[in-house]
Amino acid sequence: QVQLVESGGGLVQAGGSLRLSCAASGRTFSNYAMGWFRQFPGKEREFVAGISTREGSTRYADSAKGRFTISRDNAKNTVYLQMNSLKPEDTAVYYCARDLASWRIGVPVSESDYGYWGQGTQVTVST
Repeated sequence: QVQLVESGGGLVQAGGSLRLSCAASGRTFSNYAMGWFRQFPGKEREFVAGISTREGSTRYADSAKGRFTISRDNAKNTVYLQMNSLKPEDTAVYYCARDLASWRIGVPVSESDYGYWGQGTQVTVST
């Protein structure tokens, strides 16, 4: 059973930065794309950023481009989301997720392509 544990959320002022981490269990972490999603109250989860398997290609939502950076450390079974220039509208619960398919070409952006989810971490950006 794959377990994903996020950390690094919290309260930050607008313009500040946070780095989220997601530690994954299992021995085949590098075989799967990883993604970050977020969820606003009363809304569906939305894709924020994703990173492919070993070659590490990335994909971002328009709202994240230029401000957020996703990376992975396969030796540590960990994926990161560096968030800079945070805005109050970034306030949400952030989830990391693992792709359902191994060795997928590219980065999936649909929630249905991901089969394992962390518990979520709250990010609050104050004005």
